[in-house]
Amino acid sequence: MPRPPEMWLSIASPAASLATPHAFCFNRAVWSPPNGFETRGSGLTLDLLILHAAPIPCTMPRRDDLQSILIIGSGPIVIGQACEFDYSGTQACKALREEGYRVILVNSNPATIMTDPETADAIYIEPITIEAVTKILEKERPSAILPTLGGQTGLNTGLGLYDRGILDRLGVEMIGAKAEVIRKAEDRNLFRAAMTSIGMESARSGSAHNMDDARRVLSEIGLPCVIRPGFTLGGTGGGIAYNVDEFEEIVERGLAASMNSEVLVEECLAGWKEFEMEVMRDYKDNAVIICSIENLDPMGVHTGDSITVAPAQTLTDREYQNMRNASIRILREIGIECGGSNVQFAIEPNTGRMIVIEMNPRVSRSSALASKATGFPIAKFAAKLAVGYTLDELLNDITKKTPACFEPSIDYTVVKIPRFAFEKFKGADRTLTTQMKSVGETMAIGRTFKEALQKAVRGLETGRLGIGLDPRDPAELLAEDEAALTRALRVPNEHRLLALRVAYRAGWSTDDIFEASKIDPWFLENIRELVDFENELSGALLTKELIRDAKRLGYSDRQIALAAGSTEADVTALREEMGIRPTYKLVDTCAAEFEAATPYYYSTWEDEDEYRPGKKPRVMILGGGPNRIGQGIEFDYCCVHAAIAVQEIGREAVMVNSNPETVSTDYDTSDDLFFEPLTHEDVMNIVKVVKPEGIIVQFGGQTPLNLAAGLHRAGAPLIGTSVDSIDRAEDRDLFNQCIKKLGLHQPESGMAADTGQAFAVARRIGYPVLVRPSYVLGGRAMEIVYDDEALERYMSNAANVSPDRPILVDKFLEEAIEVDVDAISDGKIVVIGGVMEHIEEAGIHSGDSTCVLPPHTLPMEIQDEIRRATKALAKELGVIGLMNVQYAVKEDRVFVLEVNPRASRTVPFVSKAIGRPLAKLAAKVMCGMTLEELGFTEEVTPPYFSVKTPVFPFSKFPGVDITLGPEMRSTGEVMGIDDDLGFAFVKAYQAAGLKLPKTGRVFISVKNADKRAILPEARQLHALGYELFATEGTWRALRSNGIAVTRVNKVHEGRPHIVDMLKNREIDLILNTPYGKQQRIDDSSIRSAAVTAGIPCVTTKAGISAVVSALAAIHRGDYKVNTIQEHQLKLLRTEPVRAR
Repeated sequence: MPRPPEMWLSIASPAASLATPHAFCFNRAVWSPPNGFETRGSGLTLDLLILHAAPIPCTMPRRDDLQSILIIGSGPIVIGQACEFDYSGTQACKALREEGYRVILVNSNPATIMTDPETADAIYIEPITIEAVTKILEKERPSAILPTLGGQTGLNTGLGLYDRGILDRLGVEMIGAKAEVIRKAEDRNLFRAAMTSIGMESARSGSAHNMDDARRVLSEIGLPCVIRPGFTLGGTGGGIAYNVDEFEEIVERGLAASMNSEVLVEECLAGWKEFEMEVMRDYKDNAVIICSIENLDPMGVHTGDSITVAPAQTLTDREYQNMRNASIRILREIGIECGGSNVQFAIEPNTGRMIVIEMNPRVSRSSALASKATGFPIAKFAAKLAVGYTLDELLNDITKKTPACFEPSIDYTVVKIPRFAFEKFKGADRTLTTQMKSVGETMAIGRTFKEALQKAVRGLETGRLGIGLDPRDPAELLAEDEAALTRALRVPNEHRLLALRVAYRAGWSTDDIFEASKIDPWFLENIRELVDFENELSGALLTKELIRDAKRLGYSDRQIALAAGSTEADVTALREEMGIRPTYKLVDTCAAEFEAATPYYYSTWEDEDEYRPGKKPRVMILGGGPNRIGQGIEFDYCCVHAAIAVQEIGREAVMVNSNPETVSTDYDTSDDLFFEPLTHEDVMNIVKVVKPEGIIVQFGGQTPLNLAAGLHRAGAPLIGTSVDSIDRAEDRDLFNQCIKKLGLHQPESGMAADTGQAFAVARRIGYPVLVRPSYVLGGRAMEIVYDDEALERYMSNAANVSPDRPILVDKFLEEAIEVDVDAISDGKIVVIGGVMEHIEEAGIHSGDSTCVLPPHTLPMEIQDEIRRATKALAKELGVIGLMNVQYAVKEDRVFVLEVNPRASRTVPFVSKAIGRPLAKLAAKVMCGMTLEELGFTEEVTPPYFSVKTPVFPFSKFPGVDITLGPEMRSTGEVMGIDDDLGFAFVKAYQAAGLKLPKTGRVFISVKNADKRAILPEARQLHALGYELFATEGTWRALRSNGIAVTRVNKVHEGRPHIVDMLKNREIDLILNTPYGKQQRIDDSSIRSAAVTAGIPCVTTKAGISAVVSALAAIHRGDYKVNTIQEHQLKLLRTEPVRAR
């Protein structure tokens, strides 16, 4: 057998088992001829072990006793569980199908690659509930379920199926992690006992299942303390309590959030250093440390909300070895033997005392980060291990030479920074604590921490250029207020990183900042060095050496231009004239010990360039960057489809993105992957190297669209709908001209550059008006205003959202039906993808509205008018690719609200509903193909109903009013499909977490305008057997119309009142449409109490009607589960369906 080249190997197993060729002693081993692999540092020579850099023959092949496997997905995107599980689930489906298994998938999120019909053999877009998954198991009878790739949702569902005896009854095995393993890791008491048994220290703590238990534990632990609910995701319901009132509030919230009504009350370790270890172990006890991750923020901040760095930067070698050894001991004790896990540690910075915080016995959020940081495909290998493989039997896809037991090693630094959306939730507590609040994240790779940090700040897409040298840096105001600056350092918040720089500029020392923030001095010193260089750069002559130093520290050309009093274009030209250009390095999992087979790149500023151009024409796709409200997984879905389409027509796909959670940044999605910030400079640098024949900017949401004009001016070859056409749709004057030319209607409107102009427009068209900035996504800063006072407040507060664009002022159409249309055009033919009727009336952001496809109440003549208008708009605007149009229908008149000549967030939903991949078709059209060539020339009308329902993060922001409006607040969506519209609603609502009660008490409180309209729903609820409760006004309206109802006090009318009933869980469903200003306090307290108690609350009249139709369906019978493939077979029938 030939000997391999010199390589490092990380291997693990009890030393006693060295007699077997696949069980190893955990040491660093290196090939050292003629002795074979020798360990360094232990004195042990592994004479019996001979490995080579080629696939190793399997001694234990994959399990042949399994024929079909059900993978449980994670459901909708929520805070704490985002699109990283689409990435892991998609990898798992590929991995298991490679092995010949029949793969069955259940997931309720249509905006995922994993729910595409091609991903698995049978795909169920159904609620991830015990009841729905049981129906799938009874129908499919799989050999096993794999619950460890669907986040906490998948894990809890798998455990629930086991606990109810359903798996035993149906003879289904749980693979990936056994039930007792999951429970031992997730149950706080069992985990603490397990750690004690192996001599691992954990924080002093005690578990509680009720308030009395919690008070008893508190008397032993003391304040401050941390409350951690069991079996939850993203720290939901948890927090740090500093006084008794806070303690009882968080405990109550935590008990309600926990699947098993358990919270752990734990000593507070705020200020300790926090680390994570991504570990993988197989059934033969082989184990590898995939990646160490260090939190820049100390303990007290959820790791999802912390800036994190890989590999760990501040551990001593002894501390690191202790932590890796502890990680493997923990996996052995818990019983993880076929997959990846995440173990979290805390280290006291003064003494080095190490304790275990928790572990996740599954693929986690950090697993996606570790996979993208190292190139090690954790989810794929976890799926393979679950079916019997061992690490030494699996080949690393990146190198194609090293086995999976070859531990990743990286020669660069990775930084992840979270993205927040507090501006969407007025009144939300912005303090970062143990309950996760971020909605997305960006990742950057650099040769040093400084370079990666600057790139990550730039990739966050909040308008900041990096650390410092930013004319609009909000943290600069802190320099004038020492008390505010001190608070910004002491109290964790989204701007603390920027506050560190301000503190240094204000004269604080590293010791002073450490005392206030408890951030490790190593990180602080790096930031101080950036501040020092910033001072050196400001006003200096831009020499070649200075520019090169600045670029290696991560500074953008815009930052350098600001420091030098120049322009970005001039700095770029000077830099290129000096021959200073970025080089691109490969992510190879082995610190360049072996050549990478997969082209996965990051930029830096060194001499050696590792970019390898392909031989085919290339098309570049710009992704959407970090997830945020208004721009999420739906756009990544479109980007992935674009990559697939480009490859199918014989070109190479080049992906540019900075989001580690996504399928688009998987190493095998595109031919070339550039993990880079989406800024003009970074993208143009790649364009100059790759030389694509075309660039797609219409699929990644607003991020690439905002770059389009600049890229076009720089000569980048954009394809699809032109920049001029996009501008015609966004510019109000140009768009008005287009509407008039086509003879279409739109609400009266105007533009305002200041408050005076806004008043003039509002008086001309009349209140209420809808005001919003131009060129934004997700309804950002969009508001309905009813008077001059509200308009003046809006103009003073929100006008800076898009500073170079005026505010748009539209007449708001009250009580209108809103309609969304997705269409595709090749310049000659326009095909309607889908017409979606919104349940909520106009005024609720389309992303927050439930919608139905095909329309269920719109007359056919109105639908046809909408279709004609859509086709006319596409042709007039010269659309090549996708287009979305939003309409309002009022009194049988159709009004055009807005046109977006790009991919919309509804494209995945429509694609699943009609069985046609719209994004893939559009990408091929943009590359020059016609719709006729693609065989898509006619609209598809499904013979079943598809319902899209939004999912909201209100449980993460206690006290925030959940009333919906024109600014988007949902983080994700689910889909319900059924021949019966009522059951489609049932499925969608259940998938969204709305617990529809079959019996019980319903509280109704609606505004005056809805009191007459609510009567049919109230009668139906009473007829179905529900007990009705209402406050005074609604009570009178129902009672006078002969409907049995019980009166309950409002909050200000005395005790007991409605909030008391909600806190006592005496109400099962709330139907509450908002009142005017006087009653808002009562309304808000009702809705807030509903969120805390986990009681479903519906806040629109149309939403109430939909929920009542769902309840009626539940009483008619039970729904059936069907695969998306089965639904799409029905598309052979083309006649439209009608609502029942």
